[in-house]
Amino acid sequence: MSEKKDLVPVVVQDVRNNNVLMLAYMNDEALELTKKTGYMHYWSRSRNAIWKKGETSGNFQKCVELMTDCDGDAFLARVEQKGVACHTGSYSCFSKDELRPNDIITQLWRVFEERKSSGTEGSYTVKLLRNRNLLLKKVAEESSEVIIAAKDKDRGQMVYETGDLLYHLMVLLYDEGISVDEILKELERRRK
Repeated sequence: MSEKKDLVPVVVQDVRNNNVLMLAYMNDEALELTKKTGYMHYWSRSRNAIWKKGETSGNFQKCVELMTDCDGDAFLARVEQKGVACHTGSYSCFSKDELRPNDIITQLWRVFEERKSSGTEGSYTVKLLRNRNLLLKKVAEESSEVIIAAKDKDRGQMVYETGDLLYHLMVLLYDEGISVDEILKELERRRK
C-alpha cells in the first residue's frame, strides 16, 4: 500500500453520534502515521501526497478506533471530529442542504474562534468575550425574556428570545472552555 495504486477506502464516522463524516483513502504510510500520532492521515488523490486531516483547516480528526472490514480491504475510522469534516465547511461530506443542530453549533464555534483570534473591532461577539460582566448580564437578561415570552404565551417571541439566550449561553460556554459535547454528555447521563 505504499503508492497511490495501493489505496484502501476509509469510511470516517463521528464517534459522538455515529454520523458518517467522509470517505477518504489510506496507504501504508498514512496508516502508520495515524497509528503513531493518534490523528487521521490520508492519501490525497488530488495532491498526490500524504496529508494529516486538519493540517491546514484546523479541523483535526482524533482516531478513537480503526477497524477493517471482513475482507480486509476497507477501514472504518471512528473519530473525534474537531470542527467540520468537509472542505466545503459542512459538518459532513454527506450532509443534506438543511443545517442540523450540530452543524450550526460547529459553525458558531468557528465564528467564536475567528472573532477571538482576529479581535475584530465592532464585533458583538468580541465585545462579549472582552467584557465578562456584559456577557453574564446578557445571559441573565435573555433568560428573563424567555420567561416573559412563555408567561405571555407568545410563541414567536419565545422562539426569538430562546435564540438570543442560546447564543449568549454558547458564547459563555466557549469563553469557559466548555464544549457542547460536555453538555450533551451531561444530558445523556441524566437520561439514564
